[in-house]
Amino acid sequence: MAVEWRVKGTEFVNCNCAYGCPCQFNSLPTYGDCRSVLGCQIEEGHFGAVRLDGLRAALLFSWPGPIHEGNGTMQVIVDERADAAQRDALVKILTGQETDEMATSWWVFSAMSPNKLEPLFRPIEYEIDVAARRGRFRVPGIVETIGEPIKNPVTGAEHRARIDLPHGFEFRIAEVGSGTTKATAAIALPGIENTHIHFAHIHLSNKGVVD
Repeated sequence: MAVEWRVKGTEFVNCNCAYGCPCQFNSLPTYGDCRSVLGCQIEEGHFGAVRLDGLRAALLFSWPGPIHEGNGTMQVIVDERADAAQRDALVKILTGQETDEMATSWWVFSAMSPNKLEPLFRPIEYEIDVAARRGRFRVPGIVETIGEPIKNPVTGAEHRARIDLPHGFEFRIAEVGSGTTKATAAIALPGIENTHIHFAHIHLSNKGVVD
């Protein structure tokens, strides 16, 4: 019997595609391949009896083509503050274990990434303001992502756009911004500069998005 889990918090995801991210519209990636990084913070959460409140995590991905064609490589990074039980729980959640098929984006990303690097347990710096479309997370020596609002190329004014997915498996509404990632991890992530990033409040369980 699957372990029931639930997490509520925030996330932001930066990829190498144009603003909006074609994946959100069942289209092919802007440049043919997909490279992305995700940072999240759990405000409230549990995995069975294991509490996950306040913990952070990051995921790095690289696919040679569209995500649905698979053969991706993924790196899970879990907050070093997590104890052994919490580490095990977060790795399982983030790699789609104890989750209904296709229920979360994490399940999908993991299923499409047969090349899984060993999980890392590191300090994760994280700050986000979803409504303001600003955020930053950093794993020292591995990855740093910075997100900010898209700017009007003529006036320089901040531009606001949102993605609304009533039946999505990651979020219901996300704010779109401009993101840049620099990574020195085993997964190379070149070409992620002033590209798509989205900021969202998330509420997920082993059965999918919680409304």
